Amino acid sequence: QVQLVESGGGLAQPGGSLNLSCIASGFPFSDYVMSWWRQAPGKERERVAGIAVDGGRTNYADSVKGRFIISRDNAMNTTYLQMNSLKPDDTAVYYCSVFYQRRTWGQGTQVTVSL
Repeated sequence: QVQLVESGGGLAQPGGSLNLSCIASGFPFSDYVMSWWRQAPGKERERVAGIAVDGGRTNYADSVKGRFIISRDNAMNTTYLQMNSLKPDDTAVYYCSVFYQRRTWGQGTQVTVSL
């Protein structure tokens, strides 16, 4: 079955950086769009970034544009989210996701941005 395993979250100071990873299995990774989402306490889950199957096209939520970079390594079945210039409002659980027969999420990784 589809499995998505995120890692790389943690505590960062405002202005700092974190790099999230998501290792995928159970589906033909290189044939599917991958995305990162986040959910802050008391808020709905929101889509942060997406990347095309070959990595040639990416898109971002306005709130992270210019600060976050999504990428993928199809040989390693892995997608990444490089997060720079972090703000306290970026605090959330971050999930990678794929729509393979149905929308599937990983277990999430906590990102906390605080002094």
